[in-house]
Amino acid sequence: MTIRLLLVDDHAVVRAGLRILLESQPDLEIAGEAGTAREALAQVDQLRPDLVLMDIGLPDASGIDTTTAIRARWPQVAVVALTIHEDEEYFFRMLHAGAAGYVPKRAAPEELLTAVRAAAAGEVYLYPPLAKLLVKDYLAGPRGPAAAEALSGLTEREQEVLAYLAEGSSNAEIAEALTISPKTVARHRENLMAKLNLHTRTDLVKYAIRKGIITA
Repeated sequence: MTIRLLLVDDHAVVRAGLRILLESQPDLEIAGEAGTAREALAQVDQLRPDLVLMDIGLPDASGIDTTTAIRARWPQVAVVALTIHEDEEYFFRMLHAGAAGYVPKRAAPEELLTAVRAAAAGEVYLYPPLAKLLVKDYLAGPRGPAAAEALSGLTEREQEVLAYLAEGSSNAEIAEALTISPKTVARHRENLMAKLNLHTRTDLVKYAIRKGIITA
């Protein structure tokens, strides 16, 4: 299946470089480009890409607000942040906005390609050094009453799986870390979805942040 992408960055030279990288992949196609938030929204409306590669620093509005707008109007369109910002504030705000991936511009090309494919498949990909912030906050505790209430219906193993999912780990990685089979991880993930009435991995990450399981 071909993944259709919209590139959103206010620097034409950055978009040109991304186009060369992404179009070298047989499963990726550039549907369009945008240099402003206004253009991005218009292009999403017209082209309906599978995924938007979003810069945070746009000249007319932030990529965070643009991501919020895209996810509200076209929830089937995934968004991956590609940005120079690596601090916690931008990281957590993009997750709150609905981004399914967060990659700094200094990352290796392979990291970006992995993020694009994961997000397009309904998964979450977070750049590992930043993803550790989520698990660190989760494990640090103590957590408040809201978090305790959120966790009350989950088993200890389900809580562990939730933490790894929020980190962006794959089923195979979680299985290795917890010394269980990938099928068991998948079953825990299904149970989490059912108990919390969530539908995607992105929803799980956002839930963990919203409920205070992970502090934003």
